[in-house]
Amino acid sequence: MKKIISMLLVLLMVLSMAACSQQTQAPAPAEKPAETPAADKPAETKTDEPFEGKIAIVTNTLSQNEEEYRSAQQMVEKYGENKIMHVLWPDNFMTEQEQMISTVTKIGSDPDVKALIINQAVPGTNAAVDKLLESRDDMFIVYCTPQENPPDVAARADLILQPDELGMGKTIPEQAKAMGAKTFVHYSFPRHMSVVLLAARRDLMIETCKEIGIEFVDATAPDPTGDSGVPGAQQFILEDVPKMVEKYGKDTAFFSTNCAMQTPLIKACYDAGAIYPQPCCPSPYHGYPSALGIESTGYSVDAMANVISETAKKLQEKGLLGRFSTWPVPVAMMNTVASTEYAVKWINGEVGDELDTNVLEELMTEYANGIAVTTTPYSENGQEFSTFRLTMMDFLTYAESDIIK
Repeated sequence: MKKIISMLLVLLMVLSMAACSQQTQAPAPAEKPAETPAADKPAETKTDEPFEGKIAIVTNTLSQNEEEYRSAQQMVEKYGENKIMHVLWPDNFMTEQEQMISTVTKIGSDPDVKALIINQAVPGTNAAVDKLLESRDDMFIVYCTPQENPPDVAARADLILQPDELGMGKTIPEQAKAMGAKTFVHYSFPRHMSVVLLAARRDLMIETCKEIGIEFVDATAPDPTGDSGVPGAQQFILEDVPKMVEKYGKDTAFFSTNCAMQTPLIKACYDAGAIYPQPCCPSPYHGYPSALGIESTGYSVDAMANVISETAKKLQEKGLLGRFSTWPVPVAMMNTVASTEYAVKWINGEVGDELDTNVLEELMTEYANGIAVTTTPYSENGQEFSTFRLTMMDFLTYAESDIIK
């Protein structure tokens, strides 16, 4: 059914989707070896494998989003390169749509690939998956943090994971208010504001700020994929935050929709003594270590606790405890890990084709070291999309109690 839907969608597309040149190539199926005498055949090891075939994970590059990249590497380390294929989107994906199509098509050319996890599902993912579905309708497909029209995404993927952007339209301003904010500055740019969920979240932020008595400031920043690139966008943040603090005072909370802006935004808020309620991708790692000069030694439970402790120490030095917060675990990494483990269960027949949200939430809670993770289905115009799950967790507000003595 998925294949039929995708092919109908493809027929409506006017873009030519010619395959592009070299991007991490999925290995072609090996030729069948000549038959050997039974005594010379190697022992069967298939039953000892964690799952049959392979899982492909597509992430952004290390420079675009380190957590997504590292989470895929964690799965490679756990299951091995022969079971997990880690592939990268082109760094400037907005101008490399054909290369994205080529990347996914090459993954699909390997019949051993049973599941495809895409984190992030950036613009152009739908076109790439449409091309894949022309020849493969037997794969379990996961989108993480999709940036295309939600109903279109739901027509292609078996599971979609996204932080509850709409819910954050209320929780982020309310968290800012709880930390003493009188003004809320929202940095974004037209490309992100064309994403349905991000635009709707901003509208809810405006509404929530009005309800709780905070002034909302809608600020436009350069697009990191534009002419000035990531350096230009980051420099803008470093220069603009002090101007905003000078204008509105230190009790100003700042939020940006873009990953590359988080490090300069945290640094600028730290230097100016402002308020920072949450990164765009909630996580103790997202922007904090690089902004505050903290050495990150890994992504284990102990390493995460150490990063949180060192962050709290830095904030304590500046008298800023209680004015910076995030989620207690990296949501981008949780999405990759939980969806990979769910795909393993799907391949092994432990879950069926209908999404089992109880199993999914158990896997997320397990990653979060027991901290409850809840998901709700995305709804639009009265229609509920049960496979499109919006994730929510409580805030970690940095306090003295987070410091490891």
